[in-house]
Amino acid sequence: MSSDTHGATVPTGSGLKQPYHLVDPSPWPIVGALGGFLTVFGIVLASHFGNYIVLVAGLGVVLMTMFGWWRDVVKESRTPGLHSKVVQLGLRYGMLLFISSEVMFFVGFFWSYFNFLLFPETQGNGQTVWPPSNVFTFDPFHLPLLNTMILLLSGTTVTWAHHALLEGDRKGLLRGLGITVILGMLFTCCQALEYSHAPFKFNGGGVYSSVFFLATGFHGFHVIVGTIFLAVCWFRAKDNQFTPERHFGFEAAAWYWHFVDVVWLFLFACIYWYGAGQIAVE
Repeated sequence: MSSDTHGATVPTGSGLKQPYHLVDPSPWPIVGALGGFLTVFGIVLASHFGNYIVLVAGLGVVLMTMFGWWRDVVKESRTPGLHSKVVQLGLRYGMLLFISSEVMFFVGFFWSYFNFLLFPETQGNGQTVWPPSNVFTFDPFHLPLLNTMILLLSGTTVTWAHHALLEGDRKGLLRGLGITVILGMLFTCCQALEYSHAPFKFNGGGVYSSVFFLATGFHGFHVIVGTIFLAVCWFRAKDNQFTPERHFGFEAAAWYWHFVDVVWLFLFACIYWYGAGQIAVE
């Protein structure tokens, strides 16, 4: 049972009609569950016994599942009659829910940060300040501001690529996507440079350094994921797999990238600028 490219229902042998795509049997759900189990169990073994073999194996299975499952979804999207209008709508809802879950993921970090910012612990000298008086923070108008400009520009270029796709401008699509991928890699390099010059370490600045590195580090991870996402879209666009009517893969990547941009704006405003203390002088 399937549907045509315009979302019309197609009858099955039983005479029933429905607009959904009933997927073929797939090994990826059970393989992905196994990979998740091995990863979590591997974290326990690595933490308590220093054994990383199971963790590496679990991560390998997860990556294999991601590659194989997404490959199958891309194949389905190119098969006439499978991704009807209703199926595409379901995919959009799924992506929106995923991004919503990522928003709440970062809300946890901001909640922790503002908890200590608004109600700081008493220091050894009797002061209640945040960041702690012994922590030197980054100058927000140095590398952090540069990274902000890079991400804002990348949001502009990915929007350019989207509009080029809608207008059938393949050259503009490839250029916009290519520049966005380059900007994403540039952001990651600047973030690595910033970390290498950090005036505090993950375990050397108390709660402040832990929250800082967790929040900015997970954002950096999301930037890397988004860059890979957009790079895959570039290769798909080069292979003429997107049309103005059917391009949800690129649309999802653009949504994800804008989400990454917005999170960074909050990080810059709340942690780098509003939460700045003594600035380290190099």
